Amino acid sequence: MVFLAVMPFLVTLFAVLAPSVLLVTACIYLWHFRWNLKRDRDWELPLPPGSMGLPFVGETFHWLLQGSDFHASRRQQHGNVFKTHLLGRPVVRVTGAENLRRLLLEEHNLVSVNWPRSAQAILGSTSLANSIGDIHRHRRKVYARVFSHSALESYLPRIKQVVAKTVRDWNARECPVTVYPESKKLTFRIAVAVLLGSSLGEQELTDLFTIFEELSKNIFSLPLDVPGSGYRKGIRARDRLHQYFEKAIEDMLQSSPCKEHSNALRILIKSSKEHGMEMSMQELKEALVELMFAAYATTASASTSLILQLMKNPAVLAKLRMDLQTNGFWPESATRENLLRFIDITHLQYLDGVVKEVLRLLPPVSGGYRVALQTFELGGFQIPKGWSVMYSIQDTHDTAPIFQDPEIFNPDRFAKDQMKGKNVRFQYLPFGGGVRRCLGKELAKLILKVLAIELASVSHWELATKTFPKMLTVPIVHPADGLKVRFSAQLCNKSKVAEISL
Repeated sequence: MVFLAVMPFLVTLFAVLAPSVLLVTACIYLWHFRWNLKRDRDWELPLPPGSMGLPFVGETFHWLLQGSDFHASRRQQHGNVFKTHLLGRPVVRVTGAENLRRLLLEEHNLVSVNWPRSAQAILGSTSLANSIGDIHRHRRKVYARVFSHSALESYLPRIKQVVAKTVRDWNARECPVTVYPESKKLTFRIAVAVLLGSSLGEQELTDLFTIFEELSKNIFSLPLDVPGSGYRKGIRARDRLHQYFEKAIEDMLQSSPCKEHSNALRILIKSSKEHGMEMSMQELKEALVELMFAAYATTASASTSLILQLMKNPAVLAKLRMDLQTNGFWPESATRENLLRFIDITHLQYLDGVVKEVLRLLPPVSGGYRVALQTFELGGFQIPKGWSVMYSIQDTHDTAPIFQDPEIFNPDRFAKDQMKGKNVRFQYLPFGGGVRRCLGKELAKLILKVLAIELASVSHWELATKTFPKMLTVPIVHPADGLKVRFSAQLCNKSKVAEISL
């Protein structure tokens, strides 16, 4: 009787919902059918396996919400080459050294750079990331001077000053420090000091940081230029930064250079003139936005990962402290300040292994974007002309055969005797590879090493929450709910360090 009573309601509900369900189903079918038609008919090879998701948005929301789990689950399901649809474009996701080798060595032949439209617009048409061909090659030569050994040596005093002040502040706080976004403030201060050579007031630095946060948060957004969209917010933040940088550039051009206070902007201007490619005001503004983003956001991610991994692995921290003390990098050592030079820091082999292992396990940027210039074969599938190709750094590190037990944090795997005879190229690439390998990689590693030296020699830190946070990968690797840590000042003498290491 009850069933008969509700029967009219069910019939009415079905009549109302059925057309909507059929319409949605038809839209999804036509969406997938459309992309199947995009395969190159001149090639017998099939498209890579995978799903194109929902109409128009594809699998973008799944990617943003799931982070690294998105790619890992689909790689397990479809293999090292699979298709999806992200940020308004069809994308082929690629993992593995052999696949990456072909992509990165065939730049300008099979593929070309192809950042999402939001990143292209926010970084600008003259940025190094968006330039191609001869223009890209010439600009890399100009930018290379900014990251030369002599330039890094000149930046080092400012890096040490900012890091030491920040660590002292962390050690003095009674309440836990939320390392992320505190690490972003740290690396932002370093980026401003290195790029502009200026010490901003606290309020000006805070205001500039807030604007840059807005840009970074929206650099990978759906390209919808409508009020309230992430894309519109990113463009507005970029324009405000351009206004600030234009004034900074004009002030610098009017001031006389000082050898003791070199900065990347002055070096960039000089290098562009020497290479016969004097940069316009617009090019300089876009260069500063790009350099700031690269020096600040990704290094903040790696700094957070460094603190996290040393906290998770006390034996590694103890060994690092012993190595620093043995080599004179210790507060009680009279030679410490003299040794804190670029060349001396680079000779610390165990510290170098710690930084490399952080970047292997948690590379700040999970991959890079390219576009197919022609249809080509990869992994037994066709990659149609015009499709985006996203190569995976994290997945390649996780599956590289040269790294045994990849889930374990082990800096000794990078010791010279351990790496002897192993071909690391394209199996380890935290800074990308090929003609677009990150020019600022040595600056990033230098910042991480200075931070590790300062923390290991003067600080003790422990987790302030019950569990370690989950790490997300979009737009860069970062803890989901921050990383709350209790810091305190702690100077260990030699016997204490030896005791801890045992």
